[in-house]
Amino acid sequence: METFFVSLVALLVILDPVGTAAVFVGITPRDSEQRRRAQAIRATIISVVVLVGFAFIGEFVLRAMGISLAAFQIAGGLLLFVLAFDMVMQRPSGLRATESERAEAEASDDDVSVFPLAIPLIAGPGAMTSVVLLRGRAGSDPAELIAVMAALGVALIIMLACLVGAGTMTRVVGKTGTHVIGRVLGVVLAALSAQLVIDGIRDSFGAG
Repeated sequence: METFFVSLVALLVILDPVGTAAVFVGITPRDSEQRRRAQAIRATIISVVVLVGFAFIGEFVLRAMGISLAAFQIAGGLLLFVLAFDMVMQRPSGLRATESERAEAEASDDDVSVFPLAIPLIAGPGAMTSVVLLRGRAGSDPAELIAVMAALGVALIIMLACLVGAGTMTRVVGKTGTHVIGRVLGVVLAALSAQLVIDGIRDSFGAG
């Protein structure tokens, strides 16, 4: 259960369902609730495929490139800290979507379920880094692996619920409430990223 809750918190922080839902509303101002719901469902399904796939093949790809999991933990922790800093300071982070990607999405009337909603807003570099790190920490223990995958499933279900109710949620929470939630989650993510760096350094010396 500890692995499940730690993984769930980490994934919810990095995915930021409330913030992503607010962006979703912003890039689909002329869409009906029915079209938003369809796009949200498609984006979530795509994100499941991308993140689960990356969780299982990510470490294999790293090994093929001669990169240890400890090194990836340190690099991933530093990247997540950058994202946490941006969340606290309320600056757009390239770990989710760049300014050009956001501008392109806002100027388009096309389906946003693949870009930028699924990639990179949901299954972005930050989320991909997180699933690889969590999968690596679970090791070969089946119970730990199931806990991580269950946490990912719950996090994406929460994401889907927020996206489907994005219009109502943003009206209730408001712009100020969204900013407050983002800053609080940013502080939590900063602590989690620091722990990843510490674990990576400890594992490096332990392996040596």
